[in-house]
Amino acid sequence: MTNKLSDKDKKDWKNFVESSEKLDNKDIDNLDQLKVSEKIIDLHGYSLDEANKKIENFIESCYSKKVKKINVITGKGMRSKNLEDPYQSIDMSILKYSVPEYIKNNNELMKKIIRIDFDSVNSPSKGSFDIFLKSIK
Repeated sequence: MTNKLSDKDKKDWKNFVESSEKLDNKDIDNLDQLKVSEKIIDLHGYSLDEANKKIENFIESCYSKKVKKINVITGKGMRSKNLEDPYQSIDMSILKYSVPEYIKNNNELMKKIIRIDFDSVNSPSKGSFDIFLKSIK
């Protein structure tokens, strides 16, 4: 390996240093400082009430930060203990179904949402769904 720079490399470096071109800071750890168009939230292990509060706060936060898409991981509900309880609604005791219903019935949240991917919610093979947010006016 040689330590000498070619004239072309020197010229390229000089042009770069003198230009107004900026490089992204690769050391930024805080996603809030980046322009993020998609975020993910995992609701595994939360109770229904906890999950609803968490998703409400998350949607509000994402909307204010101009996030366009949220991927909500709920799981499929296959290991839910609620399946064994005959006095509970199976569909509404599982986060996969209850969280999107909670969002759909919350008028303030729906004002910020373009659409919820209910095809994914209703798919037995998926344990997540997407929410597409409107832009702040």
